[in-house]
Amino acid sequence: MLSEYRSKLLTLVFDFVETAIKINGISRIAIIGSLMTSKLKPKDVDLLLNISDDMDLTHLAKISRTLQGKSGSLTGGADVFLSNNLNEYIGRICIWKDCRLGVRMSCDAQNCGKRKYLHDDLQVIKLSCDLIKQPPLILYPNIVRNSEIPIDVENILLKSITKIAI
Repeated sequence: MLSEYRSKLLTLVFDFVETAIKINGISRIAIIGSLMTSKLKPKDVDLLLNISDDMDLTHLAKISRTLQGKSGSLTGGADVFLSNNLNEYIGRICIWKDCRLGVRMSCDAQNCGKRKYLHDDLQVIKLSCDLIKQPPLILYPNIVRNSEIPIDVENILLKSITKIAI
């Protein structure tokens, strides 16, 4: 399971978390998806964040695009899924730098532009209530292991996170 590809993705996750925990309105950051499996080449990075209803998503969108770009350069990708503080799925971070109604004809967000950088394509992707309530690994505000954790996640990501002041 210790592959250079996985190591690079986990380092990108750490960089994201280290920046994201400084943004007001984020109450939880969890990692979900194929990085939490033993796949040598996971498809992408999947993170789940709980955010406040009034949070400005601008800075989060910027660091999410950075994560998407860097993981994409490794032939991966990234999704930052969002739920509110009641653990209700609300969508994903929009991938576009210019996020507003009418800019992209292909935008499938249900309420494009209503909340800037919220891509609420709930007709396409919907996370299960169980996954939102109990993701495999919570990284912030405290580390919580809800499932078996791959050894590289423990050794690369969690050891690094325990060193930052949360």
